[in-house]
Order: sequence, then structure tokens, then C-alpha cells
Amino acid sequence: MTTPVFEELDYQSTPIGDISLRRRTEPKLEGKMVYEVKLDEDFLMSSLFTEAEIQLAKLGLDALSDDDDHSRQALDVIVGGLGLGYTAAAVLEHTTVRSLTVVELLQPVIDWHQRGLVPLGEQLHADSRCTLLAADFFSMAMSESGFFPATPSRKVHAVLLDIDHSPSHLLNAGNSAFYSETGLQKLAARLQPGGIFGLWSDDAPDSAFTRLLDKVFESSTTHVVRFANPYTGGESANTIYLARNAAKSGR
Repeated sequence: MTTPVFEELDYQSTPIGDISLRRRTEPKLEGKMVYEVKLDEDFLMSSLFTEAEIQLAKLGLDALSDDDDHSRQALDVIVGGLGLGYTAAAVLEHTTVRSLTVVELLQPVIDWHQRGLVPLGEQLHADSRCTLLAADFFSMAMSESGFFPATPSRKVHAVLLDIDHSPSHLLNAGNSAFYSETGLQKLAARLQPGGIFGLWSDDAPDSAFTRLLDKVFESSTTHVVRFANPYTGGESANTIYLARNAAKSGR
């Protein structure tokens, strides 16, 4: 009989709480190794549930591929939130991606990847297109200099965000300004014409947030991503919001 494994790989204090990385075997899945991240006592992510994180990248970049203006372009992408790296890795599967900048607030999370403590760390670290940036996504998105202070006018083709639990369930109350008409307008200004903003949410679709997206962007769609939950024996679901920037500035 295999001895169950439980190991805390790292524990660090950060400005928003104590963050920890651990791995363990999951008896419900024949001893499969699972990686988990906690912020204080709040579970942030698990390698058991990654389908929606992957779909955030796939749906977002597929939306660009459907647009003739972007289908053959070399794409520049921003991912807000590194986590265990599943969104970033899915972005890099697209051969049209020229550059990926992953903006992560917590340096320990970047360190996990650079030290190879998480399964996708070495893969991301080895890809020359990928930059892991220790910074506050929300501050950069709403600043005058944007995501590239040395070239403030630089715009990207897609911004994919997976940081807060949902637009109304925030890890940090200070993020709330972003989920407003003004905040989203500033984000839209960082996108190329016809560019895509994608957002992961742990909550069911929120019609009020969809109306806000439609007010700021040319159009939006909502996707419910369902996946098996071994703990309940049924399904769970996350939501992916996609919003397309106006084809020309000055909507």
C-alpha cells in the first residue's frame, strides 16, 4: 500500500497574506499528485481543477484567430496572474504568439516556477517568448504607462486575467476600481483595435458585469466551462468572459 504524501514546498509572508505551496497524493484519484496554493486559509488554486484556466487562453486566442485582421499576426499577450501556470502554458501552445508577459504580484509564485517547484515551471522558464514580471497587474492596467513603462504607447492583442475569484469576490479590496467602467476603459486602451480581454471567474455568469463589458467594449460573450469534480462525484463550473475591443479607437 502506497504511503500518502503531503509536503509543504514553500511558505512565505506577502503584503496580502501568507502564501503556501503544497503537494499531496489524492486518494480519490488513485494517488495522483496534486499541487495546491493557499493564501492564508483561502484555497487559491489546485492542479485538479485547471480546465477553465486553460480555456481562458484557448477561447481568448481562438477569438483572435476568428478575426481576419489578427489570424496571421504575431500576437503579443498579457496574462494577469501566474498561479500554477496553466493559462500561460496554454497561451504558448499557440504558434502565432510572439510574446507573453505574465504579471504576477507575488514574487514567491514566480520563484516557484523558476526553481521548478511546480510542474509547468521549467516549461515556462525555458520558453524565450515568456516573461514573468513581478508587478501589480491592476496598477499597471490603470496607469498612464501601461504594461510597458519604457514604451507606454505599446498595445497588445489580448489580456487574459485570472487573479480574483470573480468581479465581485476579490482577493484584495483595492482591485475593485478595475472592475468599473473607468477601469475597463483604461484596460481597453491597452488593447489593439479588435483585441480581446478575457476574464476567469469562479462564480456563475453575472449579468451586471456583462452589461458593463458591453458598455465599454464592442461586444462580449460568456462561456460556462464545466469539469468533473472528484470530491462531489458530479460537475463544477467556472465562467469565462470575453470582450472584444472596438475595431477602431474612439468607440
